[in-house]
Amino acid sequence: MDKKEFDSVSRLPAGIRYEYFIKKVADHEEVWGLYNEVWATAHDEVGKELIPFFPRREFAETCAKDKWMGYQAKSIKLNDFVDEWLAGMKEEGIRLSIFPAGEDTAVVEIEVLLKDLEAELENY
Repeated sequence: MDKKEFDSVSRLPAGIRYEYFIKKVADHEEVWGLYNEVWATAHDEVGKELIPFFPRREFAETCAKDKWMGYQAKSIKLNDFVDEWLAGMKEEGIRLSIFPAGEDTAVVEIEVLLKDLEAELENY
């Protein structure tokens, strides 16, 4: 990915970055998170736990600062993400923070993400 694409995508509103996330994750069949002995987490405005996920390594690496200093970008195979991660997160009441950029992120329900991924994967 070149710097121009990185910069322009990073500045998009959360909803558009979510659409980009769906397309890139379906295309590359992997999701990226931040890991340092445990996965990076955040909390929403009511204190519910969120795990941030990214469409590409470069976007994850950019967020490895401040509270996530020392975290490394780590990939998760799409099948593992769908079959294991999402089921476990739903069971534990953990929400998804999709492609955060600063404080701006798309917080989506697991069922919505699954539906959107399935719809996108039908195009392949």
